[in-house]
Parts: sequence; structure tokens; C-alpha cells
Amino acid sequence: MSESPPSSPQKASWSYLVAYEDAALLKRDELRPVRLQLEMWKTDLVLREHGIQSTVAIFGSSRILERHKAEERLVEAQEHLRRNPSDPQAIQHVEIACRMLEKSKYYDEARKLAAMVSKEARNDLRAEFFVITGGGPGIMEAANRGAHDLGAESVGLNIILPFEQQPNCYITPDLCFQFHYFAVRKMHFLMRAKALVAFPGGYGTLDEFFEILTLIQTKKVKALPVVLFGEDYWRKAVNFEFLRDEGTISPEDLNIFRYAETAEEAWKIICEFYTANHTSNSNHAT
Repeated sequence: MSESPPSSPQKASWSYLVAYEDAALLKRDELRPVRLQLEMWKTDLVLREHGIQSTVAIFGSSRILERHKAEERLVEAQEHLRRNPSDPQAIQHVEIACRMLEKSKYYDEARKLAAMVSKEARNDLRAEFFVITGGGPGIMEAANRGAHDLGAESVGLNIILPFEQQPNCYITPDLCFQFHYFAVRKMHFLMRAKALVAFPGGYGTLDEFFEILTLIQTKKVKALPVVLFGEDYWRKAVNFEFLRDEGTISPEDLNIFRYAETAEEAWKIICEFYTANHTSNSNHAT
């Protein structure tokens, strides 16, 4: 049998390309289940290879900046208002910038908490906990930075968005992942989670937080400490007592989470949970 020439119409056809190298094939709608599996397996395999079995997920707004950057934003907003004193949007931007400056304290607390998680778990819980975040700026950056301050590894789960999204520079490079599917990304937040800490945030933070509440409420995952950072913010953002009083959640559902104002308080809640339960088994989210 004669061999086909080095270049031929047959070899040039798209059908001749090996399936796993065919990007166009993998992007077809019919191959969505395969893409979901790939996103699931790639991250799982890498985390296994790095021996990462226990994580503390820290998430919150990408817009909460460290203090000096928040101060710069406020100065810019004030200058714009000075040039446009009758512009209602300029007035609003100054008011928001003032509130974001106040929330810059959460950047510091997230950074401090991540450092505590990376260090104190070995002493207090005799376990190695790794910080995991959404991989972006703001609170996520602060948490990865806290681990980086101590030379500890930390994980970042970035997501492809219509607007530019870059991983922060404090994530361990080999543990920086990019996702297309929110569902798979959120699964990886929970698969190895020993605790979850939610700082003030917007739709994305609320989405992640409510999924966690639902999974714990419905016992799809084992109970674990869930900490809401900034009680005043969260009580204004979500009226949990209203849900209880209306009968749409049970009174005991309010016990799924606790509030904290400082990194020390949050870490104490996590430690108390494991001291009381004497367990650090994998969460096995399904």
C-alpha cells in the first residue's frame, strides 16, 4: 500500500486532525459536557499533585482596594466634582468613593486573615490550610497577598468575563486557574473547603454565598464554618430575619453562618468549629 504524500488534500482536511487537538471541535455546543469535565479535571489533578487537600475560601468585592488606592479614587472623584459641581453623577461618585475608602479596612483584614490561615492552622488545628480565592483584584488580591507575605502557596480561580479580568500577582503561579463555567469554578471553591469567609461584595459574592448556604441547608455538603465579615453591611444587604419571620427559611438556618469584624474573630470562629467537631474531613461537595 502506497503512503500518502507529506501534503495532500486528505491531510489538509479538518477531519484528519486528531480529535483532542481540534479546538473547533472542542468549542462546539455538543461538546459542552466534555469542556465541563476538562475544567473539572484539570484543576482537580493539579491540586492533587500539589497535595492541597484543605482550603479556606475567601471571597468578596473586587472593587474594595487597599487604603492608599481608595484615597486616590476619592481624590479623583472630588476633583471631578470640583469641575462639575452640578453633576448629580459626580456627587454620587464622591459619596461612593467615601464609602469605598471606609471599606478599605476589609482589604487589610482579608490580608491578615489569609496570613493567619496559612500559618496558624498548623499550630491551632494541626493541619495545613491553603487560601483559595476567585483570583481577581480587591478582596481576592488581599487574601492571596496575605498568604504570599508568608511565602505560603495560595490558589486563584479566575473566570473569563466580557470585560478584562486578570489574575492578581500574589497567586502561586502553578495554582492559578482560568475557568469559563461559573458552576465548575464554584464547585472547586467547595470541594476542599474547611471554611468560607465572605467579605462585603456584590452580585458575584452574593451568588457564591447563597450557593454555599443552600448546599449546607440541604445537607449537600457537610457543615463547615461560614463567616460573614462586616455585620452591618450584611444585615443591610440581606434581611435574614425577614426570611425567617416570613417562614421561607427555618430559624436554625440562621445558625449556618456567623459574623466577624476582625481577622482574629474570624479565625477564632473557624478554630472553635473544629475544636467542637474534632474533624477535618474533606467536604466532598456533590
